[in-house]
Amino acid sequence: MSVDRTRMRWNGWGWAAHKDIVAPREELWTWLAAELGMPALLATPARPLEELTLPASKLSAPDRTALNAIVGEENVRETAFERAFHALGRSYHDLLRLRAGDLSTAPDAVVYPRGTEEVLAVLALAAKQRIAVVPFGGGTSAVGGVSGTRGPFDTVITLDMSAMNRLIDIDPVSRTATAEAGINGPALEKALREKGFTLGHMPDSFEFSTLGGWIAQRDAGATDWLVVAKLATPRGLLSTGDFPASAAGVQMKDIVAGSEGMFGVITEAVVRLHKLPQMSDCRAWLFRDFESGAAAIRTAMQEGIACSTLFLSDAEETRFQRASHTLGKTPGIVQWLVAKYFKLRGYDKLPCKLAAVFEGDERIASFERDRFRAVARKHGALSLGRGAGEQWRKTRFQAPYFRDTLLDRGVGIDMVETAASWSKLEALHAGVQAALEAAIREAVPREGARGLVMCRMAHASPQGASLCFTVVFPRLLDGDIEQWRRIKNAAVEAVLANGGTLSHHLGVGQDHLPWIAQEKGQLGIDVLRAVKAALDPEGILNPGKLLP
Repeated sequence: MSVDRTRMRWNGWGWAAHKDIVAPREELWTWLAAELGMPALLATPARPLEELTLPASKLSAPDRTALNAIVGEENVRETAFERAFHALGRSYHDLLRLRAGDLSTAPDAVVYPRGTEEVLAVLALAAKQRIAVVPFGGGTSAVGGVSGTRGPFDTVITLDMSAMNRLIDIDPVSRTATAEAGINGPALEKALREKGFTLGHMPDSFEFSTLGGWIAQRDAGATDWLVVAKLATPRGLLSTGDFPASAAGVQMKDIVAGSEGMFGVITEAVVRLHKLPQMSDCRAWLFRDFESGAAAIRTAMQEGIACSTLFLSDAEETRFQRASHTLGKTPGIVQWLVAKYFKLRGYDKLPCKLAAVFEGDERIASFERDRFRAVARKHGALSLGRGAGEQWRKTRFQAPYFRDTLLDRGVGIDMVETAASWSKLEALHAGVQAALEAAIREAVPREGARGLVMCRMAHASPQGASLCFTVVFPRLLDGDIEQWRRIKNAAVEAVLANGGTLSHHLGVGQDHLPWIAQEKGQLGIDVLRAVKAALDPEGILNPGKLLP
């Protein structure tokens, strides 16, 4: 069943009817204002759609008729809601523009194809008529990767893939599944679990992001579970091979993964599956500092301990999470005793919380959990048990909703993601943290105001891991986009100066585009341009993305 876009926020995250349990908690907002050095946090509501005027659609009557003939009149939509909803993604920068009522990038129409042949026909028409096409999966892009950018084109349409949401086939013997690219995370997992399998890929945007989107932005692990993809291009259908894919020569799937809608539209994919685990055990530990937690993760990875998930929050993120859960609550005797115990054991200064998930056959998963427990103990960790782990798992997909609530209170929040080898991670963590703190101090609305810089480590391997920094700061209401740009630029420069990657799995989008040539080199850019010219010679797909 296709996602009903009208039930979602056009200028924020997720379901419009989502119950906001954080907004009424005045004790949290009082605490946060003090943390940010502000006397109070101001109400800054978003502008309602009814107050806004969209630019007139430039889709011509003949082109509209041609699109109607391909996908059906009901699947070519030009309502104010449809155009506004698809104007931008859900990066911080995008949300600032949407909330301010900037709909200058709204597409002229939104097209909902129902299969690969319809996508190919739309692209052929668009190439002939010189219409820009923006592929749209869940629209959750965190780096400005979704917008109706026109480039040199007068007309732009968005290709919403949500009607292509079928699980086509499961091969239980080969443990693969074939699915349409518009299927979102919950729908895919539900269909797989009914057959006893799982893909096991659950990014923070899991609730709304799609299979095609994960591949297009090269989500963490995508190249491991992606077997084959179909890519609809203006020149025809590019299949990355039949299963089993040939190992000879260049792997064509590497052209698709990370292409961000620039080379074509992913319509179907074959993915590797895992059997549904007998056990899924989430535990939490507390480390005295970030360095000892990171050392435990590195040891676990290099000793081959199987953990399906490892998330390590640094001291600031751990403190922020604890405050958000405990403020306004009177501690009981048990909580008081626990706090005393933590202080006695030296976990009260810079404690860092680690969440770990162990899955699989019950005997094997328990064995791997015990192996990790021994490593954690060796690095000075204190076990918090299953309850704390399950609390983390229960709330892990709620953070994007919290971002909207912060914006309603005049508070900005954004993420900077990177990755590096283990030998560089400590310097990378310190360098980016210092750069972010300095940049925020120079871009706050009043003297003495400041921001919070938090970090978590994830996606570890024997060679390295990713770091995801979250910054929370008082918005400069008369210049919040420029404020964001200064903070983002300082962070990216620090990432590259300290040996980190431009991005890990959030993609490049528009936020990181100014630095891609620096990371890829001119020869790399020339190769990408050559692929673009071969698959999309008119340049209609996602103008302004991935290539400077």
